Amino acid sequence: MAKFGFSQSTRRTEDNRFLTGKGRYADDLNLSGQAWGWVVRSPHANAVIRSIDATAAKAAPGVVDVITGSELDAADANNVPTMVPMTNRDGSAAPLPKHPVLCTDKVRHVGDSVAFVVAETLAEAKAAAELVEVDYEMLDAVADTVLTLEDGQPLVHDEVANNLAYDWDYGDEAANATIFDSAAHVVKLDLVNNKVVVASMEPRGALAEFDEAAGKLTMHTGTQGVWIVRNHIADDVLKVEKEKVRVITADVGGGFGMKGMLYPEHGMVSWAARKLKRPVKWTGERADAFLTDNMGRDHVSQAELALDADGTVLAMRVNTVANMGAYLFTYAGFIPTMAALKVLPGVYDVKNLYYRVKGVYTHTVPVDAYRGAGRPEAIYLMERLLETAAIELGIDRVEMRRRNMIPAAAMPFRTAANETYDTGDFVRVMDAAVQQSDWNGIDARRTEATTRGKRRGIGLAYYIESTMGGAEETCAIKFPADGAIEVLVGTQSTGQGHETAYAQMVAERFHVPMEQIRVIQGDSDLIASGGGTGGSRSLTAEAWAIRDATDEVINKGTDIAADILEAASDDVQFGDDGQFRIAGTDRTVGLMDVVDKARGLGRSLDADVEISVENWTFPNGCHVAEVEVDEGTGHVQLVSYSIVDDFGVILNPMLVQGQVHGGVVQGAGQALMEDAVYDKDAQLISGSFMDYAMPRADDMPSFEFSNIEVPCDNNPFGIKGCGEAGTVGAAPAVMNAVVDALSGLGVRHIDMPATPERVWRAMNAAS
Repeated sequence: MAKFGFSQSTRRTEDNRFLTGKGRYADDLNLSGQAWGWVVRSPHANAVIRSIDATAAKAAPGVVDVITGSELDAADANNVPTMVPMTNRDGSAAPLPKHPVLCTDKVRHVGDSVAFVVAETLAEAKAAAELVEVDYEMLDAVADTVLTLEDGQPLVHDEVANNLAYDWDYGDEAANATIFDSAAHVVKLDLVNNKVVVASMEPRGALAEFDEAAGKLTMHTGTQGVWIVRNHIADDVLKVEKEKVRVITADVGGGFGMKGMLYPEHGMVSWAARKLKRPVKWTGERADAFLTDNMGRDHVSQAELALDADGTVLAMRVNTVANMGAYLFTYAGFIPTMAALKVLPGVYDVKNLYYRVKGVYTHTVPVDAYRGAGRPEAIYLMERLLETAAIELGIDRVEMRRRNMIPAAAMPFRTAANETYDTGDFVRVMDAAVQQSDWNGIDARRTEATTRGKRRGIGLAYYIESTMGGAEETCAIKFPADGAIEVLVGTQSTGQGHETAYAQMVAERFHVPMEQIRVIQGDSDLIASGGGTGGSRSLTAEAWAIRDATDEVINKGTDIAADILEAASDDVQFGDDGQFRIAGTDRTVGLMDVVDKARGLGRSLDADVEISVENWTFPNGCHVAEVEVDEGTGHVQLVSYSIVDDFGVILNPMLVQGQVHGGVVQGAGQALMEDAVYDKDAQLISGSFMDYAMPRADDMPSFEFSNIEVPCDNNPFGIKGCGEAGTVGAAPAVMNAVVDALSGLGVRHIDMPATPERVWRAMNAAS
């Protein structure tokens, strides 16, 4: 086994850079002669813009320019596109209102962009922004996800009746209804999947410079893939060939889906840099993040299961209203529809499925992908439903799942959502989690907790997620003269440890030290294309591309080594010592020697490949949460958390464990404390960390984690992916535990987040 190969917990090579302050984040870069931008944002959720007067602002000290939407309109450069236009269930195209870079006639959420002030210093830009006079005519607003559909509610877009962004469905509604009508039992549950703030450690930012001689713009910005931003700037803002725009992303302090989007500030900074012919920088602050970063979740669902007399699931029916916010953001329509559908039946043999989603507009921050992106929402529905069904039918909760799980012998299995799970041993994984968590010992722990005025509960959730994203991925391998091996990849690390993981793979393939490998990412000039990072796709796709690229290097090297060794290519093999060897002899030449000799001959071992993922993977696992609820205050303490996952073959267990821990904390945070709350005027009243609760270390117990390896058939390495899994399983496991703790009072359901006030009210209402 190679020192740094598969299944090795190699420490992250990039950590030395981060821990010594040598990371390069969006705000770390400054260019000579740069100006600073600041955005004038709407304080109102819904208002007509009567006029914008920037006269005083333009005359303020240090101001270089004030850019408004009318200027962009004149150049047809005032639109932020969505990447997923929606089609209604009747086949008609859903309305697609314009999302302006800078608003000209109306603002539609607090924080909407109105003007971009550019000055010599940030302080001068901020001061001048206060002098931009905007005459607003305030209008009524609507923030409630369900209320927005009612007649008479304020319209977010005049051309969208009843604020219905789209009406989408999957399945045969009539056939599904027939099953429900004849079922022995029907279990119904109304659920709210609360809106959450992404809250990445690093806020968004952008710095653009324009090379007038070359007619080329270069932007430095934090992304989850540079190409989507490059294409937007070229196609929609500057109206130039893509080769005339270069986007560079260095280090990124957390993405979670949010930094995979297109934002108005990309357009503002690009436009200003070209117009002013000098670098322009914008760095968002935490207040900007709360008001402009896409948020996550925000679904209201009516979910039902039809079961026979023995508790076997016959059919599932879900009607969801999904809040899109003020605009249809980059991938927003896809998340609650096609993305959630992929795993809506969970790991269970659901015979029939009908799923309908109404996307709605409200006067709130747009909602888009947030870690898990549709899969946490889907698994939450199924696991809360199945938990409730077990209780109502008087069936043990573990047994209810076991009798409905798709058996390992049935793999590959085509689900009611038309997805094919290639491998999985769900019963085995669940049984391991039950044992690991001491599920059967809960009664003794409950009894002890009552002596301290606590109600103890235990909850289980079995999740499955589908990795997804762009099917194409690239990898190039180059051998520069300094003796390094450069690996150019199409994904973007936002903290996952890609530099280490990819270097491990190349080190194992070439049998060279990891220190010799230089992973390059996030540069649209150096890397022609890539799928970016999102949907837990990075290793499942990039590992495949790395395999093909290293194969190409070895194949080229074999031919060149054969010439050097004066042998036939068929007689030369590349061994696990990093040497090309004539079979059956001791005549060898090393990889890097071949590289050097090839260079002298005008030849190269460089490789450049593109692969296409035909089928995605299905990570899955079982989470067991244990909580204690204070009977006097309603405070919920997560006291124990156990995880058994099936990620297939694991490259670096240490990286995987870190990913799972982070995901669990985000899911548990949503379940217990995180909530983006708007008032009746659509003002965000949890708009800072003074009011928006984030989980801290002492809110979480130590996590017990293990992996049962069931290799994936859809991936050449057996990898299944892990980036979002923790978030998918955590919320339903925690909420099932909370409801279990309160079940003795007759509480059947409680919505996230299970804050002390909400739990206290539920306990008192039940009593």
